[in-house]
Amino acid sequence: MNQLYIGLMSGTSLDGVDGVLADFGDPALPIQVLDHVALPFEADFRAQLLSLNSPGDNELHRAALAANRLAQAYAEVVQRLLQQTRRAATEIAAIGAHGQTVRHRPLEFDGHGYTLQLHNPSLLAELSGIAVVSDFRSRDVAAGGQGAPLVPAFHRAVFGKPQAAVAALNIGGISNLTLLAPDGLTLGFDCGPGNALMDLWCARHLGRNYDAGGAWAAQGRVQPELLAALLAEPWLQAVPPKSTGRDLFNAAWLEQRLARHPAEPVDVQATLCEFTAAACAQHLQAHAPTTRELIVCGGGALNTHLMRRLAASLPGVAVVDSSHCGLPPLQVEAAAFAWLARQRLSLEPGNLPGVTGARGPRVLGGWYAA
Repeated sequence: MNQLYIGLMSGTSLDGVDGVLADFGDPALPIQVLDHVALPFEADFRAQLLSLNSPGDNELHRAALAANRLAQAYAEVVQRLLQQTRRAATEIAAIGAHGQTVRHRPLEFDGHGYTLQLHNPSLLAELSGIAVVSDFRSRDVAAGGQGAPLVPAFHRAVFGKPQAAVAALNIGGISNLTLLAPDGLTLGFDCGPGNALMDLWCARHLGRNYDAGGAWAAQGRVQPELLAALLAEPWLQAVPPKSTGRDLFNAAWLEQRLARHPAEPVDVQATLCEFTAAACAQHLQAHAPTTRELIVCGGGALNTHLMRRLAASLPGVAVVDSSHCGLPPLQVEAAAFAWLARQRLSLEPGNLPGVTGARGPRVLGGWYAA
């Protein structure tokens, strides 16, 4: 069976698409990334996707067109990967493309809830000439799970150590934590906002999509009362399995707390950065206090100030980015969806019930033939 897969990821940060071409053919390696392409979203498309995270007019029409545009962006990343590696579409077993999450409400309303990712995998299959695996989360939700996070099984394969407790922290728009015990036990759950609130505040006050390196946050002073109000969010104290998204951590949520604890914009940014670090650190200390290494991936790993604050919040824990393990931070989640596509083709489970709360292991993803 062909062991070349493409993984695509566009996360809650809404910054763009990351794609990798992955080779699973070497039995000595869990994965070998042959190439990586990053395609930023244009400003109007980012705004379009962000608007679909909350109720609005003519949603079905806008969502359908956004899904088409996303599939076209995915196809462009795929084409660049093929060109750069001089591979033909026929050499690729499948594309793992998760889509863009715009609503995530598992187990709510009717006992089943839903998770909604914008995507048009049929269009992507047509444009790329490669089979597509998509809609990874729905089956886990149907089985009573959270549908997220789905990357812990992949984290176990690439970051797990038989002699030590290790944790992997992905900081995208939302932060999720994977706990890798040396005996093979794997736990994972969302642990709070990642870049979402910081990016929102930076866009509002600086007109930029993100605070590069955390430079702006580093200029401010953390406001203790505001930080306490942010950390008082009940969801943070909920017991895993649990997941979250912009449905909770959004502009309205932040503004409610700022109304009671106003501060200068730069100090708000500093406090939001501290909030992200503190929420992650508190979850690690509560659920895996013996961990001595935290491997950070996702865009948040490039935020120097955030990484410093994480390290300060976790004395005795080595906080490193995933490059130290051979997989750069912006490649990890795309690689995970290449791995999940391979699981689907092999008819192997992609979820971990102990992570998502599902009733059992499930084969994840819908198949769209080339």
